[in-house]
Amino acid sequence: MSEEGHSGGCQCGRVRFRVDGALGRASICHCRMCQKAFGSFFGPLVSAANDRLAWTRGGPTWFRSSNKVRRGFCNHCGTPLAYDWGGPALELAIGAFDDPEAVPPTIQVGLDHRMSWFSRLADLPARPPAEQSEVDRFQADIVSFQHPDRDT
Repeated sequence: MSEEGHSGGCQCGRVRFRVDGALGRASICHCRMCQKAFGSFFGPLVSAANDRLAWTRGGPTWFRSSNKVRRGFCNHCGTPLAYDWGGPALELAIGAFDDPEAVPPTIQVGLDHRMSWFSRLADLPARPPAEQSEVDRFQADIVSFQHPDRDT
C-alpha cells in the first residue's frame, strides 16, 4: 500500500476494493457488536472516505446490525469487510487489506466490552519448538485456495 492507493478484499477474492489516497483513523473496537461481527475479541477498522472507495470486484452483502449501522461481508467466504454508519466515510476491516501491517491501529474504542485478559495477550507463551516443527511439517504441503494479496 502507498499514499496513492490501498487495496484489499475478501478471502476468496469475489469482493475486492480500492481506496485512493490516505486512509483515516485506524482503530480497534471492543464493542460486543464488533466482537460478534468479526468472531473475535475486537474489530480492527480503518476509515476510508466514501468518495475515495471503489468496490473493484463484486461488492459486499450488507447486514443491518442495528438501527444505525450496517456491516458488509462476502456472502461466499464470510470475510468481514465494512462497517457503515451512514456518514461520509466507511470503516473497512484492517485484516482485509492486502498489506494490513501498513494500517496500525492508533486508538481503542468500546472499552466497556474489552475482554478482561486482553492486555495480557502479549505475555502468553509461544508454541514450544518441538510442537512448531510438527506444525511446520503439516503446513508444508497445504495448498491454499485463498485469494492472493494483490490483484494480478
